[in-house]
Amino acid sequence: MLLDPFHSLDPAQGVKVLPRYLAGPGPVDLRTAWPIPGDQGWRQHQLEEDTAYAVSPCLRLWTRFVSEPETRGQGTWTIGGNRAPFEPTTWQVTFDATTPVELLGAVHAALFDLYMEDLRSDQDRLFDDTTAPQEAYVPLLARGWSHDVQTDGMQTFLAPERLGGVRHCYDTRGFDGPIWRAWGGYPSEPHWRARFSLGAPTPLVAALTASLISTEPVHRTVKDIPLHTRDHLHVATAAAPQRPVAQPPPSPKPGRTR
Repeated sequence: MLLDPFHSLDPAQGVKVLPRYLAGPGPVDLRTAWPIPGDQGWRQHQLEEDTAYAVSPCLRLWTRFVSEPETRGQGTWTIGGNRAPFEPTTWQVTFDATTPVELLGAVHAALFDLYMEDLRSDQDRLFDDTTAPQEAYVPLLARGWSHDVQTDGMQTFLAPERLGGVRHCYDTRGFDGPIWRAWGGYPSEPHWRARFSLGAPTPLVAALTASLISTEPVHRTVKDIPLHTRDHLHVATAAAPQRPVAQPPPSPKPGRTR
């Protein structure tokens, strides 16, 4: 086993690390998780310390956070879309509360961008999106993630160290589960999970995958970084700027890898 790169640092020391999907959730900051401009009419409410929600002016989009410390995922972040106000949910995206907050922020930013795009046009990409699924997974391949296609209609993409993954159901006939899944940590016991139902706009998935492979480090305190992923993180601390941030993995060779 590799040495803990944080063993000589104080637990309260702030560090910047990559990859994002192994960095731990970070602070629960609604401004980071929900980067929605306050002047666009979205109503945000925090009912109590561990519960918050936001609703779009059209009442067709909503997002909420519910903390459940005693559960495995410690709570849930949920995004929902209703084709018409107060109708049943058309599509839904869920994240464990342990999901890195930067990933949440990327997906919510994409949600707001789609919302604004629909306002400025006669399109309704929030509910009739035609974006090809390749937009979400081709960037993973370009960063060295492996690709495994199964005959049951599933394809799986794994990070180079195999501690992060994205799974896509490309054949939805008779399938009623999440069309996209993502996770960080060991596949058998991931530290966080995300699920996108049928109908969830592909640009939201693409925003997640782009954030997964981003080379911009995220800020954490040493004590908040999961123990079981530490030896797979690259560190760039404020106290040691001369240490280079890890570069992305090389592009894969032509052809499918497993």
